[in-house]
Amino acid sequence: MSFNNAVPSNEQAILQKLIAIRQRLTELKQDRSSYLKSSDVSAVYERLIEEVRKINEIREDPSLHHEQNRVDVVLDDVFQLLSLFFLQVGLTRTAPATYASLTTVKRLLDHLKESRGVYSSNDLVPIDDRLHEIKGIVDRDAPTESPQVIQLIKAKCNFCEVQLSELRDSLSCVSPELAPMLQKLVNIRRRIFAVGSKPKFQISELKTLQEELRGIEASRVDGNFLSPDGNIPDGQEVLNGLLQDCHDVLNDFIAREDLVAPSLRPIYDQLSEMKAQLDNLMLTHRWTLRETDLYNYQQKLQAIDDIRVNGVFVDEQGNAPRGQTILLYLLRRCYALIYRLLVSSEPVSEALTPIQNQLSTVRKCLLEVKRMGGLSSARELYPYQMKLASIDNLRVDGKFMIGNAIPEGQGILNALLAECFDICHELRVEKDEQE
Repeated sequence: MSFNNAVPSNEQAILQKLIAIRQRLTELKQDRSSYLKSSDVSAVYERLIEEVRKINEIREDPSLHHEQNRVDVVLDDVFQLLSLFFLQVGLTRTAPATYASLTTVKRLLDHLKESRGVYSSNDLVPIDDRLHEIKGIVDRDAPTESPQVIQLIKAKCNFCEVQLSELRDSLSCVSPELAPMLQKLVNIRRRIFAVGSKPKFQISELKTLQEELRGIEASRVDGNFLSPDGNIPDGQEVLNGLLQDCHDVLNDFIAREDLVAPSLRPIYDQLSEMKAQLDNLMLTHRWTLRETDLYNYQQKLQAIDDIRVNGVFVDEQGNAPRGQTILLYLLRRCYALIYRLLVSSEPVSEALTPIQNQLSTVRKCLLEVKRMGGLSSARELYPYQMKLASIDNLRVDGKFMIGNAIPEGQGILNALLAECFDICHELRVEKDEQE
């Protein structure tokens, strides 16, 4: 499928409409003065569906089925961002909301394929589960959702499934008996890069991993990994190659301090900073993350990813300087963190997230009181009861309202509130029985 920079005259108007939609979404993303409403997202979504319908009509001609130009690039950008908006308002179990996740899954699969066997079935299982979940969501929404959107998402999902199948086939040469050892070596290699990719690290951290590798090496018999019954299972070349690769990478880190060439240092600094920010979001996302914030990270990563030439970062002379493996590790790690943040997004609107956080904190405190043996006096329960009562009073006819809107996530919040009341009641009963 070739890419055409020129946009046909009959698609020019569509391109302008898509750019306008992207601008509108950008304005909504940058507006932090108020919470996003589902109605705002739906209005933009309807405009997008109309443009997708026009594109499909133009490209009904068989000769245009594989047409790819700037319209497709902007459409992908818009769908990615709009998908994050669906997550932000709590519509996580809808077909449009899966698009951002699929985009990241595709990038992860691309990198696993490039890694030439440096992965295990444990890396593929979560992706397989996620694709299966997405297919279920799309099939459920198909009768009521726009056919154009369903077609677009199914095509992306099918492409990911083909890639996943190819990766799974690549592992078939390794006997199931050697799967645990393969997983162990993959994990060690990633731990080596996790240490070595830091701006500063202690050599002692790598020495510990070196001892693990030597232990694995010593467990072989005549250079072979044996099964419990003493046989030589298939997959020796893969495991021995991975073991040697771990040694080579580890020795490079130990022997040399400056592993990234000066020409690649700006990319290394960008990726290191992004990884640190994403690591921080993993800890604080419940309180600080707006799903649409991930769009900027996705765009920056894709821009860095796309400057590679034949899979490597090159300098001005077209050479591939040292530091490729570290940059690829950081790039893949950032993609993995974004994927985890997308998957962990809960079906609760941003407008109700502060209430959810308060209820989650109260629940955690009450469970801790229960775990520590219960109440020492009835008064200990008063602050929790008062907090729960204040949250309960926020409801109107059993619903948490924001203005006249009823944001997504009512069921989750009501269940959390009821659970907190139940724990309070149980603690009070236990105290009364003790007395």
